[in-house]
Amino acid sequence: MKTKKHITVLCGGQSTEHEISIVSASNVVAGLDRDKYHVSVIYISRQGSWYFLEELEEVHEAKIQKTISEKKVIPLLINPGNPKQPWVLQNNLDQQISTDCVFPVLHGALGEDGAMQGLLEILNVPYVGANVLGSAVCMEKHIAKRLLRFANLPTADWVCIDQETIDQHPYQQIADRLGEVVFVKPVSLGSSIGISKVKNQQQFDAAICDAFQYDDQVIVEKCIVGREIECSVLGDSEAVASLPGEVISHHDFYSYEAKYLDPKGAETISPADLPKATVAQIQTLSVEACKVLQCEGMARVDFFVTPEEEIFINEVNTIPGFTNISLYPKNWEVSGLPYPELLDDLIELAIARHHRKKSLSQKMSRTEIQERGEMGFPKEIE
Repeated sequence: MKTKKHITVLCGGQSTEHEISIVSASNVVAGLDRDKYHVSVIYISRQGSWYFLEELEEVHEAKIQKTISEKKVIPLLINPGNPKQPWVLQNNLDQQISTDCVFPVLHGALGEDGAMQGLLEILNVPYVGANVLGSAVCMEKHIAKRLLRFANLPTADWVCIDQETIDQHPYQQIADRLGEVVFVKPVSLGSSIGISKVKNQQQFDAAICDAFQYDDQVIVEKCIVGREIECSVLGDSEAVASLPGEVISHHDFYSYEAKYLDPKGAETISPADLPKATVAQIQTLSVEACKVLQCEGMARVDFFVTPEEEIFINEVNTIPGFTNISLYPKNWEVSGLPYPELLDDLIELAIARHHRKKSLSQKMSRTEIQERGEMGFPKEIE
């Protein structure tokens, strides 16, 4: 009988996307095949405390908070140096928590920006999704757009503003360059938090103030009038793209409210009704964007498609949503990859990448030892 793998789902976190993370994690937990996996959940509070959830039905915000207040969940401590058991219970240091692979479902800062990926690298455990570099690059919209533009991939024109340069970018100057209608966005947030659609000076001033509540840099982006298309990518060096899906917003744009608060705020359709040539172009651009931005494992590439079939890459999301309306898993379903098998593939990719990197580091260590010997280092240094 095949041994089950221990999968640890990380959720919550200290970002403004805390609640969305829990919804995504709940769906990931529900989709993991119990005949293949032992599944546990680690919840990270808004204050940064880590808790081990043994009862999987607790992966809901209200239930989690209730169990914490009643002290029914156990705080965790990180246990470096033991990759198979990287956590221990705070009240019993001898009780170690095992994992074969971590599935981070942490949207936003300190979860999707390379910080958590760096910690998991230090703990030497396999994890699903992009590595440190890919995560950090994609989270910083300004850097990602510069790299896409450098690679001659289409993305909307933009201006980046920080606190010191606000006065150098008056609205009229931006409107002359980008058009009167623009979007103001924090550089490193997701889920449309802090994003405003701007049409005049007054709205611009308010939007800039709002965006600077979330980040120390904002980008002002040209408004592209067109359909919102999302394409799912799976794989590492030989990544493949799904059939694209479409987001139809019933608000002025696909805002946080339209995504999560208003049940009728938006609908998602997969596959999108697009010409075959446009689908092929979107799939090619999705894979190319992931290569340029060093994405691995999974990513969702968001596009605008104009009425003239002109295509622009909006952004690349390295931990896409797994909520009920999220297109990342939906796109794979209609492309012939059922949800449980998608999760299997993501886990297998993570473990294979970890083994590959570990093999490289072991080869490097042997080479270094050999070089030291050739250079005549004393034996005790070896």
